[in-house]
Amino acid sequence: MAIAGMSGRYALAAVVSVLGAIGSGHAQAQGNLVLYCAVQEEWCRAMVNAFERKTGIKVAMTRKSSGEFYAQVKAESANPRGDIWWGGTGDPHMQAAEEGLTQPYRSPNMAGLHDWAVRQWQQSKERAVGVYAGALGFGFNTKLLAAKNLPEPKCWADLLNPKLKDEVQVADPNSSGTSYTMLATMVQLMGEDAAFDYLKKLHRNINQYTKSGAAPAKATSTGETLVGITFLHDMVTFIVGKAPIKTVAPCEGTGYEIGSMSIIKGARNLENAKKWYDWALTTEAQSIGAAAKAFQVPSHREAKPPDEAPDFRTIKFIQYDFAKYGSSAERRRLLAKWDKEVKSLPK
Repeated sequence: MAIAGMSGRYALAAVVSVLGAIGSGHAQAQGNLVLYCAVQEEWCRAMVNAFERKTGIKVAMTRKSSGEFYAQVKAESANPRGDIWWGGTGDPHMQAAEEGLTQPYRSPNMAGLHDWAVRQWQQSKERAVGVYAGALGFGFNTKLLAAKNLPEPKCWADLLNPKLKDEVQVADPNSSGTSYTMLATMVQLMGEDAAFDYLKKLHRNINQYTKSGAAPAKATSTGETLVGITFLHDMVTFIVGKAPIKTVAPCEGTGYEIGSMSIIKGARNLENAKKWYDWALTTEAQSIGAAAKAFQVPSHREAKPPDEAPDFRTIKFIQYDFAKYGSSAERRRLLAKWDKEVKSLPK
């Protein structure tokens, strides 16, 4: 299955770690912006620097995973501290939209976007727009695999091999949008009963449920784990850095993310949030990702993906239902079920 509105070579990459703290009332004056950023640190900072140079607006930025930002935006809803939430998997953005935590906005730059980015905006009732896309899969450390004399895993089913006990790493779907995408992908790919049976069996081979969705990519690059389940673009980042990793788009099929952007309801610097939103949808802004070694697919039709990108046309995609699996009720139900039936299991 090809993702509607996508053609040519496409990229993949990142949700990693950025440092920065935001004060409670510190960026309220005109000319300031409080940014919640959910991609890798280098990309967040490159975007901030470019925006500040272009507009003169001072940006206070912090970085967390998309699931963590959803929880933070919800917790701060009575007294919002953030202005705009940029990047991270679309499901938490969709849930925030449904719960009225973000606000509608129509950018004049919508006309240049791929159909999948516009659909995200339409399904969220104009509260979240697609800024990039990336495919779910896994990567393995080729040196470790050879040392253990194991066959190359090519499918989701291969990760259940008993010889991979304590050799697989994936994030916790409660904090990680990447891992929630995996949970929702399995349900859509296999059916719910079979998906949870799979995840229970996979649990035996998991060495750690990380907080960040991109953390398993780094662990795979260093040999801390043999296999990491991530968005493939996270692995590509380390492959470009010469890590001994091979990526796999699973043979059964896989899901994908639409990394999104939302304006937080009650934003104190609303006009500046709109300026960021408009700018972030331009080819100028979307070309920054490649320079920051971020290998996702840009949502603007004229923004060129990095050359290192795998070809999405070679990946078997499911028909991922973003509206259903981004809904508040469905997310809560699936996460509660995963906590009860999978995470609580002994190894």
